[in-house]
Order: sequence, then C-alpha cells, then structure tokens
Amino acid sequence: MALDVERVREIAERVALSSGLEVVEIEFLGGGKARMLRVFLDRPAAGTDPLAGVTHEDCANFSREFGTILDVEDAMPGSYTLEVSSPGLDRKLVKAADFTRFTGSRLKLTTRQPVDNNRHFEGRLESFKDGRLTLDLSVASHKSRKKMGAVAGEKIEIEFANVEKANLVPEI
Repeated sequence: MALDVERVREIAERVALSSGLEVVEIEFLGGGKARMLRVFLDRPAAGTDPLAGVTHEDCANFSREFGTILDVEDAMPGSYTLEVSSPGLDRKLVKAADFTRFTGSRLKLTTRQPVDNNRHFEGRLESFKDGRLTLDLSVASHKSRKKMGAVAGEKIEIEFANVEKANLVPEI
C-alpha cells in the first residue's frame, strides 16, 4: 500500500482541530526503515506571541491520538517514527493566513525571482494585502541591510506568489 499524503494530512488536521490546534506543516523524510513523519503544530489563539503557542502536553496528546489513528487506519504503512513539535520561534510562513497573522513581525524571506536585483530580504512585515506584502527593511541587521543594499527607511513590496521561503526572526 502506497503512502497517501493527503489522507495523512486530513487525519492530522482533524485530530489537531479537535484539540484547538492547527497543523502548520507536515514533513515526510527518509525511506525504508528510516522513515520519519514530522508534524508541526500551533495554537491559532496564540496570536503573534510565539511563546503562547502549543505546549509539550499538546504535542504529547496529539502524538498519542494521531499515531493511534494512523496505525488503526494503516495510513502510514510500514514502520516510521512520528515526531510532533511546535514550529519554533523561527517558524516558517507558508500560507497567506500566516502573513496576515504575523503582520508586524520581523522575518527573513527568499523570493523565486529577484526584486530590485535581490532575492534575500530581512525586515518587518508591515502589511499583507491583495496578495502583496510590504517589508520595512530598516529593521534588518546591519549585515543584512548591507547585503541587500537597503537604506534606512526603505520599504519593498513583494508578490506573495514570488515568495519561495519565509521565516520569522525571533525578537527576544
């Protein structure tokens, strides 16, 4: 029986929803006897405070319930390791809803196509509207600003469809 990725995702989302959690990302790694299924969870009610998110207990409870359902329904045939955790302080931003939720936060992102002759940016997500995000580059580290060729107060607009990878930058 082949692995049905969408079925695994549907089960994960159903279990997470029943506990007031959301599935941020699912990763399938390795092969053969060294297969790993990673699930990253968050608590949507935590808002933009990454420290108010999912707890260790949330992860343990999800892991027990999700793992049992996967095994009973044989959704992950063969042996595998299940790893459940929070997305961390430097979480990935993947969906449009992530950019809306984390407006006002610092992030690093890479674009698919260059914008102003650059593909790597760091700044504060000032807004996300109509599929476009506005980054304030003035808050980037000195090293990053120099690399990007940014000047103080500079802002840049990037199409959401052009975002290849984006992560929060922890501000502690």
